[in-house]
Amino acid sequence: MNLSDFQATIHATYHDRDSKRGIDGSFRWLTEEVGELARALRTGDADNLEHEVGDVLAWLTTVADLAGVNLESAAGRYARGCPRCHSAPCLCPA
Repeated sequence: MNLSDFQATIHATYHDRDSKRGIDGSFRWLTEEVGELARALRTGDADNLEHEVGDVLAWLTTVADLAGVNLESAAGRYARGCPRCHSAPCLCPA
């Protein structure tokens, strides 16, 4: 599934509910999911890790959708490598 299809699926599935919650409430859900991802990384549970990455991606997509940001366009910034040095791998000083 590409990012545009994923964003369309999230929009079709959740947009009515997300619109009522608003961008601020949805962003707070995203940050909660990032916390759950952090816990999954610390425990090393591969199944839970995949689940939490999916949740973070879904909530990030919701926030982008509510803010009018197209994920495919946003990801395009990295299509040719690092957006600062334009190299892959990145050659920017650490």
